Amino acid sequence: MALASDLFKTKKNNSVFTVSPENTVQVAVKEMSKNNVGALLVENAEGKVVGIITERDVLLKLAAKDLPADSTLVSEIMTEKVLYVEATQPLEECMEIMNSKGFRHLPVFEKGKLLGLISVKDVLRQVIAEQKTMIKHLENYISGL
Repeated sequence: MALASDLFKTKKNNSVFTVSPENTVQVAVKEMSKNNVGALLVENAEGKVVGIITERDVLLKLAAKDLPADSTLVSEIMTEKVLYVEATQPLEECMEIMNSKGFRHLPVFEKGKLLGLISVKDVLRQVIAEQKTMIKHLENYISGL
């Protein structure tokens, strides 16, 4: 199975979109919308990841409580404990973490440096590609090619 870092070889957009904890949720939502992403990493002024804000955070922690997006800070609704994976971890482990914790996005680090953010969709796309390759090899083996 592929490694977490392998996803960035085929991923269409490797950009990591971030927001400051001092930004309003409205700014974060506009950034997500502009970049067509479901999550933003939250970085402090030193560039350290201090949280993550997702569409789910906006819905469950802001909209459901009728908080105003234009005056609520990202730091008030972000998820502070950010689970991440190392670039060398197999995708099977990434899938297990995402599934068991109910996450759809997972940061990937390599030697302390942020490589990017992977999504369930990215992992699923890779797994399907690997299965198609395996099926093709088995068909060739069975037919004697």
